Parts: sequence; C-alpha cells; structure tokens
Amino acid sequence: MTVDLATLMLIAYRAMDDQVMHAMHQAGFKVTIAQGRLAQRIAPNGSRLTDLAEQAQVTKQTASLLVDALEREGMVERVPDPADGRARLIRFTERGQIASAHAMETVMRVERTWIEHLGPELAGSLREALTKLREITDPYQ
Repeated sequence: MTVDLATLMLIAYRAMDDQVMHAMHQAGFKVTIAQGRLAQRIAPNGSRLTDLAEQAQVTKQTASLLVDALEREGMVERVPDPADGRARLIRFTERGQIASAHAMETVMRVERTWIEHLGPELAGSLREALTKLREITDPYQ
C-alpha cells in the first residue's frame, strides 16, 4: 500500500512534536502541543493575537485561551504594541525564550538523527523538495 506524501509528512511532524514535547516536559516546561504550535509562531519582537490565531489556524478565542495558559506558565507576556497603542503584542518572557531555545535544540537534535538515517544527500534533497513545496503551500513565508 502506498502512503500519500501528506500523510508521510504528518507522520514525521508528529514524531518531531512528540520528541519536542517530551524534552520540554523533562526540562520542566509544562506546555501542550497546541500551546507549543502557537508559541512557535511568535515573532522575535512579538505578535498580535489575531496574527497568531490566523497562522495557527485557530479561532481568536482559542488563541486567547492558549496565550492565557502560556502567560500563567510565565512563558509569554502581553505588552502594548508600539505601532498601535490600542493593540497588544504577545512576546516571550525570559523563561519563554529559554523554553523556545530548548525546543529548537531538540528540533536540531532530531534533525541530526534524521540526517544520519537518510544520509546527507537524501536529507539535502528532502529539504530542497520541501522548501520548493513551501512556495505553493505556505502563505506565511
């Protein structure tokens, strides 16, 4: 039985999620997958809630609940948007920056394992193909 490309990509994505979430919990960062998916979209200087909701493909209400939970964990804070005094930005706290860096270290470790398994040439071809596919699939690039 042939498995379609989207399912194959989803399997790899979920495997990455599982390893990142396990590493985060082991390090004492109690975040859910949904919170993590939203947090990974926070821009370096902060993001508006509506932008996070759109990019995470959740309702504004759901995004607000996820941000509330991240705020309770000390990972993010809401600050005034310097471009619009009425708006607020969601940005990482110091703890959130540490958590984000830990998550990225885990992602890089998993990628190294994948590259070792595939070999550098095949891994490079996979990255090239997925980057090319992103041109027609990622409206946020």
